[in-house]
Amino acid sequence: MSQVLDTPPPTPAPADDDLAALAARHGLSVSGARPSLPEYVRQLWARRHFITAFATAKLTAQYAQAKLGQVWQVMTPLLNAAVYYFIFGVLLGTKRHVPDYIPFLVTGVFIWTFTQSSIMAGTRAISGNLGLVRALHFPRAALPISFCLQQLQQLLFSMAALVVILLCFGVPLAFSWLLAFPALVLQFTFNTGVSLIMARMGAKTPDIAQLMPFVLRTWMYVSGVMWSIDKLAGKHSGLPHWVEPVLQAQPAAVYIDLMRFALIDSFHAKQLPHHVWLYAAGWALLAGVGGFIYFWKAEETYGRG
Repeated sequence: MSQVLDTPPPTPAPADDDLAALAARHGLSVSGARPSLPEYVRQLWARRHFITAFATAKLTAQYAQAKLGQVWQVMTPLLNAAVYYFIFGVLLGTKRHVPDYIPFLVTGVFIWTFTQSSIMAGTRAISGNLGLVRALHFPRAALPISFCLQQLQQLLFSMAALVVILLCFGVPLAFSWLLAFPALVLQFTFNTGVSLIMARMGAKTPDIAQLMPFVLRTWMYVSGVMWSIDKLAGKHSGLPHWVEPVLQAQPAAVYIDLMRFALIDSFHAKQLPHHVWLYAAGWALLAGVGGFIYFWKAEETYGRG
C-alpha cells in the first residue's frame, strides 16, 4: 500500500506548442512544408537550369523510337492541318469565305496545338511523374512549367515549316511578323498558368486527364481554328449578336488571331476584337499569376498517398 502511495504522478505529455517551439529552436521544420510565395519563386529560379534541361530531354525523347525522329514535331500539326483542310475547307466549303485559307488554317492549327498540348501535358505533370515527385525534393511547379517549355520548343521547330508555307502561298515577309514574339510570350504565360491549374486538379483527380480531350476538342471548334469567327457568327448565321464578341474575346481565339494578324497580310485589324492586346495581356496575367498561386497553395500535398 505504501508503494502505491509513494508512486510519483505521471509526467504530462508536452503540448503541441511546446514541440513546435522545441523544433524551431533546433532548426527543424515539417518535411515537405509549403514555403512562402517569395521563397517558392526563388527556389524555382534556382532550378531554372533543371527546368530547361528537363524540357529539352523530354522533347528529344518524345520521338526517339520513331524512324523519322524529330521530323514528327513538324509533321504532326501539318497532317492535322491537312485533315482539317479536306473536311472543313473542301467538304464544308469554309475556304470560300477566307482569303489565304491554307496559311490561315495552318497558323491556327499550329497555335492551337501549342495550347492544347501544354494543357494536356500539365494535367498529367504531377500524376504521371509520382516517382520523381516522391523521390526528390524540388518545387513541384517545375514540372508543369517544364512541360509547357517543351511545347514551346516544339512550336518553334514547327514555326520554321510555317514560314515556308506562308512564303510558298504568296504571303510576303513583313515587319508585322515581329509581333509574333510578344504574342507567343503572352500565350506561353497563359498556357503555363492553365497547366498549373490543371496539374493541381489532375494530381487530386487523375480521371480529369481522360475528360480533357473532349473539353479541348470542343474549345478548338469554337476558337476559329478552321474558320473565321466573324464569318461563323455574322448577321446571316442566325446566332445572337453577342456570340461573336464572346467567341473572339476568349483566350484561344485571341492568341490565334493575333498570330494571324502578325503573319498574314490579308488578315486585317478589323477582324480582331477591340483592345485585343489588352485581352491577350489580361488573360496571360490572370491565368499566369492566378494559376501559379493556386498551384503553390497545394504544394505540400503533391505526391502524398
